Amino acid sequence: MKTIEISVLSPEAALGEFAKTWTAAQSSSRDMTPRLAFGSLRELFLAITEQRLELLRYVAAHEGLSLRQLAQALNWDGSDLQADVAELADLGLLERDQQGGLSTPYDEILIHAGIRDAA
Repeated sequence: MKTIEISVLSPEAALGEFAKTWTAAQSSSRDMTPRLAFGSLRELFLAITEQRLELLRYVAAHEGLSLRQLAQALNWDGSDLQADVAELADLGLLERDQQGGLSTPYDEILIHAGIRDAA
């Protein structure tokens, strides 16, 4: 199962995580879990909405559909869908093949959002 971890981190915590990941990547040949970080829950929820999660789930179950096929299947406006697909692709959560077919590179998304500041 291929997983991506998404976290909400302060700038200081994000820098610390980057440093740890950089060190681990240089000293290890094992596969590392891909990660995304957002500075706040608001940023996370603006980028990964409930509708976009629904889109990811649908693409995961029906890989290879074009944007037009996806719009028809979901009965979504094409321009809204195009914006959602572009945002998810920018985040690395959707991919397009040479024929324009969409797929998801991950089977699972883990979201970490602490409710207390780290001590």
